[in-house]
Amino acid sequence: MPLMCDDGYELRFESLFNTGRALAFPCDARGGVRLDSLSDKALQNYLFARAVVGRDYASPTVRRV
Repeated sequence: MPLMCDDGYELRFESLFNTGRALAFPCDARGGVRLDSLSDKALQNYLFARAVVGRDYASPTVRRV
């Protein structure tokens, strides 16, 4: 389930192997994520997704939610 953001945007990492699977995080219009606003689990997932871009997840996209 995507996290909603006050700015109305999410940074979305789509899985390269599982269609429909993605990790999404609240962000601003430029894709900036406020790390201090994420839960511990969401922060772990965010850092993981960034670390495996190109292997497990595609480059992130900013989407209006």
